[in-house]
Amino acid sequence: MAYTPELSQQNSSTLRRIAWALGVPMTTALEKVFEEVVQHIDKPKVCEACRDKTQCSTCVFGPVSTKTETITTGCTPIPGR
Repeated sequence: MAYTPELSQQNSSTLRRIAWALGVPMTTALEKVFEEVVQHIDKPKVCEACRDKTQCSTCVFGPVSTKTETITTGCTPIPGR
């Protein structure tokens, strides 16, 4: 991973409690949180705002994703990008 964000004390505590509830390490819990958020977020909005169009074929927000089995649709490519 190229960048490791720091969590606030409150968010770290929240993640720890989610991990305990799931019975998994915090890193796994964080991945599960991301997987859940992807199911609810506005994918076209994320795709439109994306600054790295080199990963579209493997991005969970892209039109043809192979990252997770549950994500089969995504955003429409923006002309000129």
